[in-house]
Amino acid sequence: MDEQKAGGERKPTGDVGVALVLPREDDMPSTELASSAPTPSPVVEVALPPGLSPGSTQERILIVIPCLNEAAFIGSVIADLLRDAAAQDGLIVVADGGSTDGTRDIVAKIAAADPRVKLLPNPQKFQAPGVNHAVRAFADGFTWLARIDAHAHYPPNYVADLVAEARKTGATSVVVSLDAHGDNPFQRATAAAQNSRLGAGGSPHRRKDAHGWVDHGHHALFRTDAFRAIGGYDEGFTHNEDAEFDRRLTDYGGRIWLTDQVSVVYHPRSEPGALWRQYVNYGSGRARTILKHRMSLKIRQMLPAAVAPAVLAAPFSVLFWPAGLPALLWAAASMAYGAILGLKARDPAVLLCGAVAMEMHLAWSIGFWREVLFGRRRGAAPTPHGTTPVRPAE
Repeated sequence: MDEQKAGGERKPTGDVGVALVLPREDDMPSTELASSAPTPSPVVEVALPPGLSPGSTQERILIVIPCLNEAAFIGSVIADLLRDAAAQDGLIVVADGGSTDGTRDIVAKIAAADPRVKLLPNPQKFQAPGVNHAVRAFADGFTWLARIDAHAHYPPNYVADLVAEARKTGATSVVVSLDAHGDNPFQRATAAAQNSRLGAGGSPHRRKDAHGWVDHGHHALFRTDAFRAIGGYDEGFTHNEDAEFDRRLTDYGGRIWLTDQVSVVYHPRSEPGALWRQYVNYGSGRARTILKHRMSLKIRQMLPAAVAPAVLAAPFSVLFWPAGLPALLWAAASMAYGAILGLKARDPAVLLCGAVAMEMHLAWSIGFWREVLFGRRRGAAPTPHGTTPVRPAE
């Protein structure tokens, strides 16, 4: 593995201690990857939050899979993880949110044959409480925490490679890129949109070759002591809990490394209704994170946020014709971009990715504005300052 690549310098650090360093605020990336300059300098020492104790010298790894109705994937995901070098002295916990499709039976059968696998009920169903519950129940003695999503495919030794990256860079958290792959035509169109700027807005973790220090990415690995110390995931979030967590982690001086050494193959939703619900929830979750932390929208978030207002304004073009221009330009640009992607891919299904991206944009925008305008009225406000520390009960 190269010690240096364009996008950031990697320096072997040996054992990773708990002393965290954070570039001064004006050196930190706000929306994209850090620059390709060597390790940021100057740095300042950051006091650790209460409860962040020295890490164990044993490099044991707790692997948590929060899931709900993933019978089609869960068996193969666990099988891949059990072959991972990191799992030999680790523990795999499946936090199941009440699956009704046979997922629990599959996991129970595997657990009965291999003590490295545990099935843990997750009555709250969502991923954030599932991971937190697993940490409370099992994390003592584990230096690292790996989060695995069941709706994906992982390369050999995925977790071991994540730990190697964390040790090499000194990162508190390692995040990965997502590479969406589809089977049926709708999935292929969705994957093409999600892998492009049209659907992802240039997010670093949607680019295969991206690496460097970031403010957010697809969650993969954490130092367990740091995860516990900042309270784990905010369980008031059903979606976007990862971005909210990353904001708190970086506020406390944690550093997040986006690796290009491993990536995750993600399986998109297979039909329009499921995709719509997913992106409404994404938009709602992003709004809650922004409101909780009083953040500003990034450019790549401003554009989809403007879609719902543009669509609402379009009918008024019969009275004032410019009112329809924003929606018309959005639709034309999306369809044109999708057509270009389809021609490049030589796949008729990908020609539809412009329309699929429009669905994603509109759903995200509706979810965003619904949360901004009505979220607190629905009693859906996130907790004001993180969560209860994720530590074992006394």
